[in-house]
Amino acid sequence: MNEVTIYTDGACSGNPGPGGWAAILLPDDDSDATDPLTGGEPHTTNNRMELTAALEALRALDDRSQVALHTDSEYLSKAFNEGWLDSWQDNNWQTSSNDDVKNQDLWKALLEEADRHEVDWVWVKGHADDELNIMADELAVAAMEQFK
Repeated sequence: MNEVTIYTDGACSGNPGPGGWAAILLPDDDSDATDPLTGGEPHTTNNRMELTAALEALRALDDRSQVALHTDSEYLSKAFNEGWLDSWQDNNWQTSSNDDVKNQDLWKALLEEADRHEVDWVWVKGHADDELNIMADELAVAAMEQFK
């Protein structure tokens, strides 16, 4: 099974507002790193951009892979690591306060992609000393700027 390290980030100017996302994929074998993936939308939220970055990164993997996906989004990492997604699904996509879960379209697509792989969701502190997180942030901001 291929091993891949991924760094993702999302950015938004206003919430909602123009947004961008980025993903850096680093194969753990001797092959070269792929070009970063980036994109954005003219009217979105920071959480949608964080989810989109992870979704597009996983979609870019052709083969089933062991993935270490690094994100500074607690929304994303806690949903997988602390059972939020399981609770939402068990509760028919309702939160504990009986509100509809936001971004269901992205969560459902992300669950489908994550099921194709073995994913470790790794939270990293944003805007700290992690060079690849900083790079993903810069790429996401640059992608967002194209929609301003």
